[in-house]
Amino acid sequence: MRGTYEVGTEGARETAVKAITAAVTGAGLEVECPREGSFLVTLPGSAKLRTLVWLETGPHSLTLTSFFCRQPDENHAGFYLWLMRKNTDMYGMAFAADEVGDVYIRGRLPLEGVTPDEVDRLLGCVLTYSDENFNGALERGFASAIRKEWKWRAERGHDMRNLRAFTHLAESGEDR
Repeated sequence: MRGTYEVGTEGARETAVKAITAAVTGAGLEVECPREGSFLVTLPGSAKLRTLVWLETGPHSLTLTSFFCRQPDENHAGFYLWLMRKNTDMYGMAFAADEVGDVYIRGRLPLEGVTPDEVDRLLGCVLTYSDENFNGALERGFASAIRKEWKWRAERGHDMRNLRAFTHLAESGEDR
């Protein structure tokens, strides 16, 4: 029985790799394959300009991992609570923190469920969750740093383009 199971698992892994390749190629995404069964996909965003997603086909499942942001400078409890509440509405993945508090979006799918459409859906979800929650997370965990950067740039006449989403923090002086 063990030999049969291993052959079936390898077939499921090969099928999953083909499905991932078809999905990222079909979407025209930038992708690197550093080793067999592993993909590093770059997703273009708007709030977060670039989201990198690591897809790893293991013996039984596909794991997706995407770095979201480093550990917050302040308001740790509010920051992590806000992210954990976001998890309740997420499809196939969740926000997770590593041992130092850096935040990732993580998901896992059985190899049998890996199809080009499902890979496309999951990559779309990673992009949506990363992009739609990025500024909110920065407001909650990095408000003081944003205000400091705003003031420094304003005093020197530097470009404020990537800080425009945080105008309300600079004007109000209040954290969310």
